[in-house]
Amino acid sequence: MTMTRRSLFVAAAATGAALTFAGTTAALAGGAKGTFEGRSNHVTTGSVTVVKEGDRYIVELGDDFSLDGGPDPRVALGKDGTYDPDTKLGALLNLTGKQRYAVPATWDISAHNEVYIWCEVAGVPLGVASIK
Repeated sequence: MTMTRRSLFVAAAATGAALTFAGTTAALAGGAKGTFEGRSNHVTTGSVTVVKEGDRYIVELGDDFSLDGGPDPRVALGKDGTYDPDTKLGALLNLTGKQRYAVPATWDISAHNEVYIWCEVAGVPLGVASIK
């Protein structure tokens, strides 16, 4: 079986595996949390947490996460209302429920304060959560 980027993220989410992480701020060490708000006429609700597990960071959508749909939704990061196209963590695995996405070790997670559900096809946010 050929390992694609999508299958790598699916496997990582299914097993709880993640990539190791390099320097981040202590503010996120205990976990930063937020709640999604819908965007672009979409209903996106539920919690998100950025957790540190050992020396790695994981973006974790809560059990209460829900998106009403949309073509090609992705999980990504942003800051102060601006989506960062270089921070895609992968395709949204399910429209509802708990999901985990590994943040690559080369990213400075402290440079972001939002988690996005982004529609790759339309180039618009479907939901945004400020994390603190």
